[in-house]
Amino acid sequence: MENITKNFKYVDYLWDDEKADSLGDNQVELFLYRSNILGADLRITNYGGGNTSCKTIETDPLTNEEVEVMWVKGSGGDIGTLTRSGIAGLYTKRLRDLKNVYQGLHDEDRMVGLFNHCIYDLNSKAPSIDTPLHGLLPFAHIDHLHPDALIAVAAAKDSEQVTKEIWGDTMGWVPWQKPGFDLGLQLEKCLADNPGIRGIVLGSHGLFTWGDTSYECYMNSLEVIEMASEYIAKKIKEKGSVFGGQKVESLPKEERLEKATQLMPLLRGLCSSEKRMIGHFSDTDVVMEYINSNDLERLAPMGTSCPDHFLRTKIQPLVLKLDKNEDLSDADAILKKLEPAFEAYRQEYVDYYNTCKKDNSPAIRDANPVIIIYPGVGMFSFSKDKQTTRVASEFYINAINVMRGAEAITEYTSLPRQEAFDIEYWLLEEAKLQRMPKEKPLSRKVAFVTGAGGGIGKAIADKLAAEGANVVLTDINEEALIEANATYKRDVSTYAVCDVTSTASIESAYKKAILEFGGVDIIVHSAGLAISKPLEDTTDKDWNILQNILVKGQFDLAKQFAAIIRKQGLGGDYIAIASKNGLVAGPNNVAYGTAKAAQQHMVRLLAAELAKDKVRVNTVNPDGVIVGSKIWEGAWAEGRAKANGITVEELPAFYAKRNLLHEIITPEDIANGVFSFVGILDKSTGNIINVDGGMANAFVR
Repeated sequence: MENITKNFKYVDYLWDDEKADSLGDNQVELFLYRSNILGADLRITNYGGGNTSCKTIETDPLTNEEVEVMWVKGSGGDIGTLTRSGIAGLYTKRLRDLKNVYQGLHDEDRMVGLFNHCIYDLNSKAPSIDTPLHGLLPFAHIDHLHPDALIAVAAAKDSEQVTKEIWGDTMGWVPWQKPGFDLGLQLEKCLADNPGIRGIVLGSHGLFTWGDTSYECYMNSLEVIEMASEYIAKKIKEKGSVFGGQKVESLPKEERLEKATQLMPLLRGLCSSEKRMIGHFSDTDVVMEYINSNDLERLAPMGTSCPDHFLRTKIQPLVLKLDKNEDLSDADAILKKLEPAFEAYRQEYVDYYNTCKKDNSPAIRDANPVIIIYPGVGMFSFSKDKQTTRVASEFYINAINVMRGAEAITEYTSLPRQEAFDIEYWLLEEAKLQRMPKEKPLSRKVAFVTGAGGGIGKAIADKLAAEGANVVLTDINEEALIEANATYKRDVSTYAVCDVTSTASIESAYKKAILEFGGVDIIVHSAGLAISKPLEDTTDKDWNILQNILVKGQFDLAKQFAAIIRKQGLGGDYIAIASKNGLVAGPNNVAYGTAKAAQQHMVRLLAAELAKDKVRVNTVNPDGVIVGSKIWEGAWAEGRAKANGITVEELPAFYAKRNLLHEIITPEDIANGVFSFVGILDKSTGNIINVDGGMANAFVR
């Protein structure tokens, strides 16, 4: 197939000849390369959406005969990150022979089980429901994508006629049908009826394109998408406006972000009525054009059309009736306005379930909204983790683009509710959900750690993230924060420069946490420094800096955390990293020991006061954490060595020998102490855990 152009306006041409040439004639590697660059452009397909394949000739290990094998993205994978381990390899002939045993639409679920009888590669990922759509077509390389422009064509009224208007006789069209074996038969028939076509539009669903080589397939996909995109752009230009024009004017950017930070903890609490959720906020131009439009009230209840969209966003969003200029400072008053809207949404979802359910339908899932729209301010999403909620937001933005395009072409149409339900509560979809890994102990929680640029604070953040939490790293050293934050995968962490001696700085850091994740559940106050001097050498400056960082910082963090907790209504944990020195009257330690003792007693007071809000407040007391601890990098080590009559080099051995277990204490040990409170001891508050190897004079009596 000849190239039309490499100068695409509406998609990214990412093919690198040098990279492709390095793969030689390895068709599977070329298919994976094509998949990855297609998945890198969200206008082509979103995370987890679509699937790709290739067919090769391999040697059958049982007969030594040459056989055709189809390699296709496995169930639940993502083409943008697809690797060899994420694909399935099947005997093409065996897959096609399943036509001999297929009994009709009622037989779809059984057919999926039969795909396993077609496996060639024993290391295959589980084949997806779309496997026969690739297998029943004869082409060497095939793309099944969900481009916004193509779904707009597929979801437009008179979609078949529009398809012909754009591509003439070069594209086929099949009406909406739930994915499965029969849809593969429909594609096969469409090709037989229209030999020579370059692809097929699936009504309300997406696009199939193909080629003899990976490159030809890639170019064909881009060219077809580009033609649809150009057609839609022309229609929008002719129409002059989309979504019926603007009804609400957006607030300025800073005001939108302020509104979002005030509202998100309330929304998070409401969305978490069944299970705790993580939030995401978007106010891009695409989002604002839609949510501020005259047509929002008509289009939003219609729901999305593509199954990939509504499986992640629910069938429709919740549109808030709050005025954009609403005063959000009175949380209780706003909550009273929001609660009826959430109750109505949940009831409507229950009604949808009860109306559409079948005898064998899975139990109803969480009835809370995933997408929440606030005209003039932005769009919120809430789901089980940051990646899922971010992807839900991206998918709804895809749906917005689809609605814009379809409305420009003719008129947007969505799937009938029963069709949508049959996808959402498909037994195969339920089985996929049941196969997902068990959630970790701190999944769905957000942990805010001070002093997390290194040392004990970073170790604590690492532990909480490893146990499933999203972590917000804070420190006064931005360079250290950037380096620390880079050690986590996407959607796990964020960072905020925070000086705990400043109320405003703490507030700013909390806002960053809320905008990124929707709220906060766990606070670990690990920021600190240590000053070891005899009384006569201790200055006012020494005293004040210790009090400000350790004590006042703890107070301000707790006070602002309590306000967030009360908005969310989900309870939480507050952990103070204090010290053995708060319990033991050690030498040359009056300022530091007093500050640590104040931290410990403040924990008791906070535990008593915040219990009504289900906030557990506890203390972890380290001692002798020399290796990896930031406070031992400066004068503190010299001071402790002098106080104990030894050299700095002798400190690690000295501290290990003086505890009962003769153990060296590490930052990771302190992190384990924190996790014991936030991940295991969920009915403990006002307590102290000493992580010191056993210091008899620090036993809590």
